[in-house]
Amino acid sequence: MNRPVVVGVDGSPPSLVAAEHAARAAVQRSRPLHLVHGYLHPLGYGVPPNPYDLGLPAPTEEAQKMLEQAAADLVGRWPGLAVQVRQVAGGPGATLVEESRRAELVVVGSRGLGGFAGLLLGSVGTQVASHAHCPVLVVRPAEGPVPAAGPVLVGVDGSEPAELAVGHAADEATRRGTGLVLAHVRPPDEVAQAAAEPAGPLATAAAAVRGSHPGLPVEERVLRAAKPEQALIEASGDAALVVVGSRGRGGFAGMLLGSVSQALVQHAHCPVLVARPYGHAR
Repeated sequence: MNRPVVVGVDGSPPSLVAAEHAARAAVQRSRPLHLVHGYLHPLGYGVPPNPYDLGLPAPTEEAQKMLEQAAADLVGRWPGLAVQVRQVAGGPGATLVEESRRAELVVVGSRGLGGFAGLLLGSVGTQVASHAHCPVLVVRPAEGPVPAAGPVLVGVDGSEPAELAVGHAADEATRRGTGLVLAHVRPPDEVAQAAAEPAGPLATAAAAVRGSHPGLPVEERVLRAAKPEQALIEASGDAALVVVGSRGRGGFAGMLLGSVSQALVQHAHCPVLVARPYGHAR
């Protein structure tokens, strides 16, 4: 099954930037790109304001033109990229979660149409990152240019979600031709102890990566911080991508995103890949 890379596009600048990232991801993976626009009733969130008005949401010519223009721009920059566009009835978040069942990757912008400047991650991005059935790339807005040549950063804590994240991070670093940074966060007073440990989460993760991705440059880094999210957010400043698991150590099965993952998708200085398993919660 040739799973596509799917991106939600609503015509807003953040969504068009997300589409650019999605096009690059599709080319790197040799996958088709699907531009999807989820549409609602024009006067409300899918529910007519008048209970006697049974009008149904419908695709619009304006949205179709927007999608086709976005597709043409992307094909112009990425020759050979196969792009499909379509409008789907439903809220944008629910639409992308449903699309994720058949996708290789879903890409979302950090804010959508009508997003306020102070909004960190819009409701659509939060919904998709929490419920998707495949990995999700959240395109963070950068105050400065994203260092495309930077390494891929991933946090390591020995948990199962972190192991999945490390695998995705190694794949991404290989595709991009860059290095991989494995980061383990310790409280300041435990750093010396961590350095003295002959084998821990970092050593285990590094050995696994070197076995599965020979030749990939791997750096093991112990970070000092009271909270893991603080250290990883700071470390993301010189990374091209940060990869997180959907839950961290001690996460409950019902938790959608662990606190560290939530903090990174809200505050990281570069795009964030949430390493959700395929077919999750089907």
